[in-house]
Amino acid sequence: MCGIIGIVVSKGAIKERLGSVLRKCLKNLEYRGYDSVGFAIINWNNELIVRRSKGKIDEVSRKLGFDDYDGHTGIAHTRWATHGKPSDVNAHPHIDCTKKIAVVHNGVIENYQELKRELLMKGHVFTSETDTEVIAHLIEEYKKKGIGTYEALKEAIRHLKGAYALAVIDKDEPGKIFFARNTSPLVIGIGKNEGVMFIASDIPAFLEYTNHVIVLNDGEIGFITSSQVFLEHINYGIVNVNERIRVVDWTPEMAKKAGYPHYMLKEIHEQPLALSSTLAGIGSEAHKLAELIASSKYVYLTGAGTSYHACLIAEYLLNDLVGIKATAFIASEYGRFRKSIARNDLLIAVSQSGETIDTLMAVRRAKNKGAIIAAISNVIDSAIPRESHIAVYTRAGPEIGVAATKTFTTQVLLLTWIIIKAAEIKGELSPKRTSEMLDLLKKIPDIVNTTIRITEPSARKISSEIALKTNAYYLGRGLAVPISMEGALKLKEIAYIHAEAYPAGESKHGPIALVEEGFPVFFTILSDEYKDLIIANIEEMRARGAWIITVAPKDHEKAFSISSFAFKMPRLEYWAETIPYIIPYQLIAYYTSITRGYDPDKPRNLAKTVTVE
Repeated sequence: MCGIIGIVVSKGAIKERLGSVLRKCLKNLEYRGYDSVGFAIINWNNELIVRRSKGKIDEVSRKLGFDDYDGHTGIAHTRWATHGKPSDVNAHPHIDCTKKIAVVHNGVIENYQELKRELLMKGHVFTSETDTEVIAHLIEEYKKKGIGTYEALKEAIRHLKGAYALAVIDKDEPGKIFFARNTSPLVIGIGKNEGVMFIASDIPAFLEYTNHVIVLNDGEIGFITSSQVFLEHINYGIVNVNERIRVVDWTPEMAKKAGYPHYMLKEIHEQPLALSSTLAGIGSEAHKLAELIASSKYVYLTGAGTSYHACLIAEYLLNDLVGIKATAFIASEYGRFRKSIARNDLLIAVSQSGETIDTLMAVRRAKNKGAIIAAISNVIDSAIPRESHIAVYTRAGPEIGVAATKTFTTQVLLLTWIIIKAAEIKGELSPKRTSEMLDLLKKIPDIVNTTIRITEPSARKISSEIALKTNAYYLGRGLAVPISMEGALKLKEIAYIHAEAYPAGESKHGPIALVEEGFPVFFTILSDEYKDLIIANIEEMRARGAWIITVAPKDHEKAFSISSFAFKMPRLEYWAETIPYIIPYQLIAYYTSITRGYDPDKPRNLAKTVTVE
């Protein structure tokens, strides 16, 4: 959840000061955390300089003067608090008693209190409330035995329980950044120019400088210099680095705002391209997953947040199109299914980052029971795909905004394609019908492009009224329910308006009691068998003074005639409408957020990738 960047550079390899490069790279990671910021640099005189403060990057960099500092080795961090409130003293990097060792960390050390007690008894002095600080003191303690920093780090991590991505520098061994990974993401960047190496929690950090990367696996540890990568697994020995280097096809521009005021709006508008790229990237692994589904007796799907909503859509389609028993569950609720998931059941884990800790834990538990694991992710070689039997990737490109947009629609597109193919393999769809359905999917990018263009002015207009509200309902029936859930989530997470989604037929069982004059109620209507029933639900809400906003096929005149505001959507087959029909809700949430004066890219209390349970 926190952002880490580390750089080792030789004299003259980059034109800018190291502090300035650290700031730029950290800015690219601000979506991972932004309640405090700090850096540690070993300057050209081999002095360790540490600066840190509560606040966002721009504010803190001016305050601390990032750009004024230079050196050959540096680490920096942007924090999303897990232990200790946001404050100057809890900001990273953390240092040891000798003030020689500096550590930045993403993750949670579960046994830090026990370790801290032991270190306090040995005379160590702590200055923060964080779990991270114990790592610096542990390394210091092991160095007292006469071993070097790298060996001390190896000893330290053998005592750590929990999730961590670590970058460590030591004044006694300048010119090196030591690192270790367990569960939390960490990536090495091989500089295009000789004499510079990077390490970061995500690729966009250093994409301006290199697209040659090594994605680290759990249990890997090592160090970088300005010209070398040393990598080994803590249990299995040295890793051949050259075999692990990958070239990512993201340009620096893809990770920037490209003229849009916010990443979220840019990423909403990128959806036609992301959907086209996902379709173009479908290959043999997707076919294999379709075959697995067709041969499975039971399919489970799991994810968190937006990815869970994609799972719900897939659950509906698996039951409806393929005729397979399928259940979607929230990853953190795995305990409900720990006894029912059996050997050879199929678990499809959906995670845009591939690092979501709840989903990763569900994968590991199901795998231990003998389940077959398939991953749907946007990040190649991330943890969940690596630990799965089969991995299929969306091709959405980097998503910087915390609120998922293009990763959701590409997940739904990919899952829908796979499910259609599974239905054909199982004999539920003829080859001709399958071809027709896949041809329609190929049109979705253009349909989404048109939908954005047509619905954006209306979304902007309606946001001025929604911004004044404090509550909202999002209702639908059948496949429209997860779309309504995703719409409600978007409004909650970036506009801070309480929004609840539920099946429209449940209104009379309690929720309608809250409806009064002007209460916003969004209705999602797809081209399915619930058409007449949803009209009755609209009438119920309208009779109680609700302000009705309807998202429905453009020829649904009855629904529009009894609504206060309408988004007239393209009429497609119901299973293909899930992707374009989320667009108005994404845009409504975005424009409501900025109307209320909030930054939609940095919603409070949230981070892009949840890597702690």
